[in-house]
Amino acid sequence: MNSIVCLDLEGVLIPEIWIEFAEETGIEELRLTTKDEPDYDKLMKRRLQILKENNYGINEIQKVIERVEPYKGAKEFLDELRTFTQVLILSDTYKEFGLPVMKKLGSPTLFCHELEIAENGEITDYKLRKNGTKLETVKALQSVGFETIAAGDSYNDLGMIKASKVGFLFRSPDRIKNENQDVQTVESYEELLEEIKRITL
Repeated sequence: MNSIVCLDLEGVLIPEIWIEFAEETGIEELRLTTKDEPDYDKLMKRRLQILKENNYGINEIQKVIERVEPYKGAKEFLDELRTFTQVLILSDTYKEFGLPVMKKLGSPTLFCHELEIAENGEITDYKLRKNGTKLETVKALQSVGFETIAAGDSYNDLGMIKASKVGFLFRSPDRIKNENQDVQTVESYEELLEEIKRITL
């Protein structure tokens, strides 16, 4: 099978960066993620507003990102996965957030968005590669002959999961699992790896 595995990043391979920054700053509202708010545009606009109100910019966030480590077993999972199939990380994070962490994961390919940043470090806006990026990317891969296998944990992963030949909710909140009982759930890298091997080998 000419397959490619599409994985979410935050919540699957690394901690949620916004939650890490919320813990650093004590701003509880920044703990909200796409597990809580399905409307990504609404979520991001509120985040940028909070940053502006509190005089935080990219420099403060990147200092926190420097301390972010992948989840235990994430790199080993990716290393083994990449020995028998192609892997693409599809994330609604930003290259300014994600690229520093990619090195800790063995530098897999990351598709994500970009931030607009002023000279003083203020994050003024964000640029999506395309609306519905994860689903659109999966469709594009399928259009050139790939069969996709997808895994993620949030509302914004459901499109790519359900459009793929096989999709998984990985360590997803009970609310999302209960709302999507047609999607297979897995709770560990070992379990996910075995499922992907079963499909591809």
